[in-house]
Amino acid sequence: MKEIFEPARLFMNNLPYTFLLEVLFRCIVIFLVLVIVLKLAGRRGIKQLSIFELVIILTLGSAAGDPLFYEDVGLLPAICVFIFIIILYRTTTYLISKSKRIEHWLEGKPVYLIEDGEFVIHKFKKEFMAIDEFFAELRLRNISHLGQVDTAILETTGEISVFYLEDDKVKYGLPILPKPFNDKQTELNMDIFYACRFCGNIKKPQKSQKQFTCDKCGREDWVKAINEKRLG
Repeated sequence: MKEIFEPARLFMNNLPYTFLLEVLFRCIVIFLVLVIVLKLAGRRGIKQLSIFELVIILTLGSAAGDPLFYEDVGLLPAICVFIFIIILYRTTTYLISKSKRIEHWLEGKPVYLIEDGEFVIHKFKKEFMAIDEFFAELRLRNISHLGQVDTAILETTGEISVFYLEDDKVKYGLPILPKPFNDKQTELNMDIFYACRFCGNIKKPQKSQKQFTCDKCGREDWVKAINEKRLG
C-alpha cells in the first residue's frame, strides 16, 4: 500500500537518481524538436510570441502539470526539467546575441511583402501565408486596394507593419475587397487600368482584347484596378 508523502515515491517515484541524466537528455531532444517544428510552422503560426517563448510555455507547462495530477510522476524530475529548460533557453539566447547567423535562422528577418503597391512575389511564397488571411489583415486597416500601400512588412513576431501612401500619391492598385477581387475580367478594354490578381501588377492595354500576359508573373488573370483614397 502506497503511503502519502512517502519521500522516495514523492520525489523520484522510486527511480534511481541516475534517471535525472535521462531527463536532461529528454529535455534537450524535446527542446530541439519544438524549435525545429515551430520554425517550420512559420512565424504566422506563432503570432505575437517568439519561438522560444512558445517552447518555454509548452515544455514547462507539461512539466508543471503532470506532477500535479499523476502520482507516478516524481517532483524531482519535474523540477530538473524546469532547470534544464531554463539553462537551454539561456544558452540559446546567448548564442543568438553572439551570432547574427543563428539569430536570423531561429528568429528570422523582417520580410517585405509589398513594395510600391505590388506583391514581392518570391518573398510572399516563402512565408506560406494564405492570401485571404493577408487581405483580411489589410482590410482591418481600412485598406481597399494595394495602391494605397507603400510598403508592408512581415515582422519576426508574425505581425504585419503597413506604411501608407499619402492621399495625393495613391495610385491604381489591386482591389482586396472580396467582390471586386473575384470579378475576373475576360474582355479587357483599351485605356482602362487592370490589376493582376496574382502579383498586383498594374497594366493598361493599348487596345481592346481578350487577354494579355502579365510581364511580371506570366499570368493572365486580371481585375479592374481602382485608385480610391483610404478612409480613416
